[in-house]
Amino acid sequence: MSSSISRSAAVATVVAAALAAGLLGGAAASADEASATAAAPVRIHDIQGTTRVSPLAGRQVTGVEGVVTAVRTYGSRGFWMQDPNPDGDPATSEGVFVFTSSVPTVAAGDAVSVDGTVSEYVPGGLASGNQSMTQISKPVVTVRSKGNPVPAAVTITADSVPAAYAPAGDPADGGSIGRLPLRPRSYALDYYESLEGMNVRIGSARVVGASDPYAELWVTVKPDENPSVRGGTVYGSYDSQNGGRLQIQQLAPLAERPFPKANVGDRLNGVTEGPLDFNQYGGYTLVAATLGEVEDRGLVREKTAPQHKNELAVATYNVENLDPTDPQEKFDALAEAVVENLSSPDIVALEEIQDDNGPKNDGVVTAGETVKKFTEAIVAAGGPAYDWRSVDPENGKDGGEPGGNIRQVFLFNPARVSFVDRPGGDATTATGVTGTHGDAHLTLSPGRVDPANAAWTDSRKPLAGEFSFRGRTVFVVANHFGSKGGDESIVSHHQPPNRSSEQKRLLQGQAVNAFVKDIVALDKQADVLVVGDINDFEFSAATRAMTEGGVLSPAALSLPANERYSYVYQGNSQVLDQILTSPGVHHFAYDSVHINAEFADQNSDHDPQVLRFRP
Repeated sequence: MSSSISRSAAVATVVAAALAAGLLGGAAASADEASATAAAPVRIHDIQGTTRVSPLAGRQVTGVEGVVTAVRTYGSRGFWMQDPNPDGDPATSEGVFVFTSSVPTVAAGDAVSVDGTVSEYVPGGLASGNQSMTQISKPVVTVRSKGNPVPAAVTITADSVPAAYAPAGDPADGGSIGRLPLRPRSYALDYYESLEGMNVRIGSARVVGASDPYAELWVTVKPDENPSVRGGTVYGSYDSQNGGRLQIQQLAPLAERPFPKANVGDRLNGVTEGPLDFNQYGGYTLVAATLGEVEDRGLVREKTAPQHKNELAVATYNVENLDPTDPQEKFDALAEAVVENLSSPDIVALEEIQDDNGPKNDGVVTAGETVKKFTEAIVAAGGPAYDWRSVDPENGKDGGEPGGNIRQVFLFNPARVSFVDRPGGDATTATGVTGTHGDAHLTLSPGRVDPANAAWTDSRKPLAGEFSFRGRTVFVVANHFGSKGGDESIVSHHQPPNRSSEQKRLLQGQAVNAFVKDIVALDKQADVLVVGDINDFEFSAATRAMTEGGVLSPAALSLPANERYSYVYQGNSQVLDQILTSPGVHHFAYDSVHINAEFADQNSDHDPQVLRFRP
């Protein structure tokens, strides 16, 4: 959340830029119009209007009356006020945030009159694509009376939130919904916008996004909306954004009131009530002055079945920027997960292994100490003595946390599977495919896939390895595709949102597909597994690119729809981590092992994936 100083400085800049860009619809008022507006008091619903952007944006208003519903004393300091006499139009909100910059001197129940400037504040800035939040800035506040009843909260229910998520953006307005008339009975985002700044409440609701260190969690008011098998809400297509999700944020500072721990599937019981805000990280947010009680529903971490003697178990696990400076407790918890929850797979492809001094940007790229500390922790947890292979990246060339030089690493149990070493692989040299019909091999093992391809600029290059299991060759390609950083959220004022990162992952998927095609062209029954943090959904263009020509298939599709997820983002359980199989991989068992993403106490933000098959 922005500090009061940065937000105060940003408001005028954002409004001016937005006006210039057309986001706020129309030019600033003329001197005569501004004078007329200043002379005539307006109501809050006049300020909010029937679109997302105030018809009075950039103008001075005087004598705006309302009752204070809640006060925020930290972060973006100010207060919400609401008109107790609504106009009856469901499209116009009766509440508004008054940005004071300093700690407000009003209290809930104060009847106030406010003079100030109507502003459209864009959390995260214009480049974020976020919707703007109407507010009054630079206020002069007069308290008329105290101890008044706070206007009754609007109750948000499963029936009140429309099934459709958002209208299509106006092509004439660059795909924006900012100027479109609100239709709160037709679209979830329009419904929430029509309540912006108002006092709202929910009854008991299921938690679909675990609590975090920022005193936030996610619930759903639509319990029947794409439920996961473990109590979450599944994001299964671009058309099912799940409008029942709502972020809950605590109004009181953490120093005054601890925030409850909650896992996915828990319940937030009783009444949760407060103003409806728009947050940079998540959009519409109920800022709870009254917070319900969390009921622990006993969510447990899953354990996958062990592989049989003649089955090969291959896993992928994003261990979230692991480096030797992390506390031993993190290594121990991750190691215990490999042994206990993943049943000690024969091969584990790790993502986000950092170099030997972590995010210290001094040119070090080796990761032997990181892997040594991890493999020793696995042995201490009762697991096998894994051997490992990797290729060090060029310094600063693979993205991720600056100085960390993250890369993929293969762990393998030498008592069960052999690594076929073919030396010569380095950061810039591509491995290829050689051999004869029915007998394909890698030229370099371990080696990187097409590292000079522009698709991998500032991104992790795939790591390919050749393994031997019970006399059968198995190829594993470990990936960590480009992140979704820079994409607009699903609550963007552009609908559909701009997802600029997708193009890069599309190219990455095409590069991996071309590599696998080279293997399958020599051996149609080759056992190839493409694994890793794909950073994209099982229905995405990147995934489709990898499957082009039928050389790969997403193993996630073998799961029931309510079990397809490895990550929880803003209350949406979704697939980011994947294993894809070539046609030669027959009769496999696939498991997305839910041990992190649904829990408040995470060892990583990703759930690992395991596939067992008989080569």
